[in-house]
Amino acid sequence: MKKHFFLLVALAGILTQGCGQSARNEVVAEIKTPTTTAPEPSRLTLTDFTDVAQATIDGVVHIKTEMTQLTPLYQSFFGFIINQGMQRKTYNAYGSGVIVTSDGYILTNNHVVQDAERITVTLNDRRELPARLVGNDPATDLAVVKIEADGLTYIPFGNSDQARIGEPVLAIGNPFNLTSTVTSGIISAKARNVNIIENQRGLESPIESFIQTDAAVNSGNSGGALVNSRAELIGIVTAIASGNGYYTGYSFAIPSNLAVKVAADLQQYGYVQRAYLGVQVTEMNAQLSQRLNARSTKGLVIAKVSTDCAADRAGLRQGDIVLRLAGIEVNTFAEMMEELGRFNPGSVIEVDFERNGHTQTVQVTLLNSQGNTNIIRK
Repeated sequence: MKKHFFLLVALAGILTQGCGQSARNEVVAEIKTPTTTAPEPSRLTLTDFTDVAQATIDGVVHIKTEMTQLTPLYQSFFGFIINQGMQRKTYNAYGSGVIVTSDGYILTNNHVVQDAERITVTLNDRRELPARLVGNDPATDLAVVKIEADGLTYIPFGNSDQARIGEPVLAIGNPFNLTSTVTSGIISAKARNVNIIENQRGLESPIESFIQTDAAVNSGNSGGALVNSRAELIGIVTAIASGNGYYTGYSFAIPSNLAVKVAADLQQYGYVQRAYLGVQVTEMNAQLSQRLNARSTKGLVIAKVSTDCAADRAGLRQGDIVLRLAGIEVNTFAEMMEELGRFNPGSVIEVDFERNGHTQTVQVTLLNSQGNTNIIRK
């Protein structure tokens, strides 16, 4: 059976990267950026997740959205079908969200709340509150909504870079409108690109670098929490791989280190300040490595450098093999986009690359899609 990828909201070659304010150290409200210099987690031996579930379940909410659509109205008249115009129909959609501040900021998927005319959030204690959309980012399928409440239980962000394959995790959400559902599994893979986020209406290029897990999730889990054994948010559940639209083995979550940056930007600017390197790259393989006489099969080969963009200004050129961005190894386009997605235009990062068999390092000032470091607002 052919495998398809499904977003989880419940409804009634050559890879291109475009051209790229100083990096912000502060974050808004209580959205805390996880540090990449945190100590390595100790070896995990915990198998009883009861304390983790108790600590986090109140931080996951049920989201109901209402929208209207115009549909054709037809009538049969003596065997003829006559178009009677358009009629408005109301539809509801359901999903999940994660409380990330005590004063009511909630992180969810864009596809849960996109085009919603009314958003209602139900807390785990059964309170129902209206919510407003703060901002959304189709490129990462993330959105932030706000409810007016204080003293809420929220889930702190963990460091998704330190999440390890084989590490146990919990997925918390509202599948099939069954509120406060917890399932468990392990991290099966990282930096998965499953080509599910559409590049709609010429918007920013999609960023997909999912955490893959075998924790069971279904329709309605979208926007829910993927947490580790320390009760930290390491991912926002987004999609499943399935042949029938129901869970059959694997699900995918947006890593927290990307989500926290998107959430902070949406809250402060209403729009994500995305940084670009300004290159076209192709992923390394054995044949390409041999043809380029490279030292290994790791890295990304620069196929083209956009004129007067960040890479061009830093002296990178066609044929260079990008090995690391800001100290993080990148071997796939997904890994590169995830890493760049954490920075703002104006951020200065180190790029390690191979040229003619020698490893070099260059400082690169990242730019926005307009080729400068200005704040972009909608």
